[in-house]
Amino acid sequence: QVQLVESGGGLVQAGGSLRLSCAASGGTFRNYAMAWFRQAPGKEREFVAHIGWNGYSAYYADSVKVRFTISRDNAKNMVYLQMNSLKPEDTAVYYCAKGKSSIVFPPSISRSYENWGQGTQVTVSS
Repeated sequence: QVQLVESGGGLVQAGGSLRLSCAASGGTFRNYAMAWFRQAPGKEREFVAHIGWNGYSAYYADSVKVRFTISRDNAKNMVYLQMNSLKPEDTAVYYCAKGKSSIVFPPSISRSYENWGQGTQVTVSS
């Protein structure tokens, strides 16, 4: 079973940038689609970004499109989320998730993923 550990969260001013990392261990990482989700206080968890097993098929929530970039390094068992032009509404706990297969559909729902990290807090001040 793959274990996922997120890092890179923190406090940043609006307009700033952060890079989140997700380290995978304990299983075969490269064969699976990966994604980032987030959950703000009092809100449901929401989809942020998806990437296919081979690094292609990047797909984003409309709210982060253009500002965020998802990537992966299969040799290092890592997934990244580069977040630019951050807004206060991006404040949330960000979770890394492993897909149930190399291709998941739809990529934007939690049920398409089977392993989750513990999350990393991102706080954007205005």
